[in-house]
Amino acid sequence: MPTDNSLSELRRHEIINQRKQLLHQPGVILVTTIIILILIVFSIYPLIEVFIKTIWNNGLDFSAAKQTLSSKYFWQAFINSVLLGAFVAIISTIVGYIFAFSVTRTDIPGKKFFHLIAMLPIVSPPFVMALAMISLFGRSGLITKNLLGIRNANVYGMHGLIVVQSLAMFPLAYLNIKGILESTNTAVEDAAQSMGASRGKVFTSVTLPLSMPAIFSSLLIVFIKSISDFGNPQLLGGDFTTLSTQAYLQINGMHNLQSGSLIALSILLPSVIAYLIQKYWVSKKSFVSVTGKPTAGAQLISEKHIIVPLFIICCLVTATVLLFYLTLILISIVKTWGVKTMEFTFKHYIYAFQHGGSYIRGSLILSLIATPITAFMGMAISYLVIRKNFYGKKFVEFSSILAFAVPGIVLGIGYILAFNKKPLLLTGTSIIIVAVMVFRNMSVGIEAGTNSLRQVDNSIEEASSNLGASTFKTFTSISLPMMRSALYTSLVNSFVRSMTSISAVIFIVSVHWNLLTVVIMSEVEASKFGVAGAYCVILMAIVLIAFAVMDVLVNRPGRKKEE
Repeated sequence: MPTDNSLSELRRHEIINQRKQLLHQPGVILVTTIIILILIVFSIYPLIEVFIKTIWNNGLDFSAAKQTLSSKYFWQAFINSVLLGAFVAIISTIVGYIFAFSVTRTDIPGKKFFHLIAMLPIVSPPFVMALAMISLFGRSGLITKNLLGIRNANVYGMHGLIVVQSLAMFPLAYLNIKGILESTNTAVEDAAQSMGASRGKVFTSVTLPLSMPAIFSSLLIVFIKSISDFGNPQLLGGDFTTLSTQAYLQINGMHNLQSGSLIALSILLPSVIAYLIQKYWVSKKSFVSVTGKPTAGAQLISEKHIIVPLFIICCLVTATVLLFYLTLILISIVKTWGVKTMEFTFKHYIYAFQHGGSYIRGSLILSLIATPITAFMGMAISYLVIRKNFYGKKFVEFSSILAFAVPGIVLGIGYILAFNKKPLLLTGTSIIIVAVMVFRNMSVGIEAGTNSLRQVDNSIEEASSNLGASTFKTFTSISLPMMRSALYTSLVNSFVRSMTSISAVIFIVSVHWNLLTVVIMSEVEASKFGVAGAYCVILMAIVLIAFAVMDVLVNRPGRKKEE
């Protein structure tokens, strides 16, 4: 029996041999070098600039750091952010898994409808959910005040934020888990059932363990997104302060860039800890289920005692999501919200198209440019990280998630500090906005891509290489088609997040390139909720059309080949 030391030694020699083989693959070396340089410039350098700013004020100055770290408000906001992120991550991942399992593994009625509903919360800026929450359950809420007669209803604080953020972020977990469930070889589950295992036993011993990488990565993604969210805590936080709102208050309210940047950078600590735990756990396990051997189609679960509870849960979540978004639509077509007799009007849409046409075009153009760049960079990085061993691999893994992990406010400020001087003078151009969109959204595609590749045995790609195919040919002909679900996840996430981004871009928009979300926020601050609602409905319509187009371009060709 080989010992742990001998296995480690064999693994070390294998890595060394793989690195030597890269010397004969100049294309891979070139692509890897370019990716590392790009990550240094657009992911690491801006954050270094922000860090330097926190300790430099005409010389080394640690007074802001001492004052911030000794403040009870900072530590309270830190604890609040971690607790909120943990609750939202757990709830969102559970709901996302239920939806993904129902859609991919069962014969539940209304699959396409549930899939569409699960996508709705990510087709609008996150703070839209907070607006709907206030409009329905606030002090002048349609349900609390007008229907139930409850006055001074309090939706502000942690409980309101958990509901809103969970509804807004469970689609991230759903898409990620759905991708890995679709790519998992169902023959393993079918074999377990044919040997007499019950549905529950198959789920707990086969399905759930094989989907653990997606579960952990979903927890990570939602946790990071939750603790760095700004829009919802700003509107619904009340006395429940978070790190992002504290940072915004320091930067925008008190004009204290040093203290605000330090508070925002502190979000990296729990984010990095969560990332390292997730990576360490996954690296110790094997999740290969796709070996290249032919398999039969999946046998969908049709037992009523399984279908009915899942259907009820999906219906309850669906009803809640629809309630929030129907409220948003209603806000956009009534003259005055909150009164018992509401007069319907389309003047908000007329205003939006007359005065916001340039913002709509600008958001659409920049998002269409950023989306394919984000998706294919994510697939390329995930392929290199899983399939290749090279010097700087850990750096690529770590730096590719940094722009996603830090608060958008800090990333935007970092880009202003980094690209406001030669030789990289990009401030005021469309390039800086596209760069923020790409590096802010890339990590979701990387997570989805790595999870998909973990399901595929190396022997399939090795067979392609042994037949004389180049690494590029193997990637485009073998690996990328197998990552179709991950590619779709990355495309969808990238386009939606680019269209709905607010905190990361609010500081870098210009007169030439302004974005729809920035305009929506300004309308909300001016209490023009009807116009803001109209802009949001227009934005959601654009994103839903894009969903359909991407589904045709990415998923339909694969379906035709399978048929």
